[in-house]
Amino acid sequence: MDPFELPVGRVRLRPWREDDADATWAALQDADIRLWNGSESASRDDVIRMIRGRMDWSSGDHASWAVVDPTTDELLGSVSLHSIDHDQGDAEIGYWTAPAARGRGVAPLVVDAVCRWAFSTLPVDRIELCHAVENPASGRVAEKAGFTCEGRLRRTYRYGDGAKHDELLWSRLSDDPPPELSSRSSRER
Repeated sequence: MDPFELPVGRVRLRPWREDDADATWAALQDADIRLWNGSESASRDDVIRMIRGRMDWSSGDHASWAVVDPTTDELLGSVSLHSIDHDQGDAEIGYWTAPAARGRGVAPLVVDAVCRWAFSTLPVDRIELCHAVENPASGRVAEKAGFTCEGRLRRTYRYGDGAKHDELLWSRLSDDPPPELSSRSSRER
């Protein structure tokens, strides 16, 4: 599978490029991103390695996009379908949003779009989303994107603070009803 663009209403998912390094490095300085998604962002060189990995879809185990403003190409975040298991028909999804993009409904919109694409294109029937219990914003994203909370996993993942956190496990199945995402942002409500 080769990287491709996926237009999603008011944002665009496009393949990562090496020239995204400065904007990505700047976004990853945010305290929340460093805490909940910071494992690959200790240095600018780490960010470049991360971007190169996300640019290369040849293994078939992930599809990763930069989330950008379709007019300005400003980096708004990241979304990645990863750990794609073709035999089991499962995958995981992860994302982050730049501070300036938060509160605008970007994360649920892109998570839903990638799930819809995966269910219609890949041999995937189940997508999982995990987040630390202490990160309720990710729970709101999961719920808005049509995921069902299945339970709590105890001390399953070491986050940016170095501690292993309990996580909430969410899933979305290919035959779950799709969410009714509004085209308006949460600030407009």
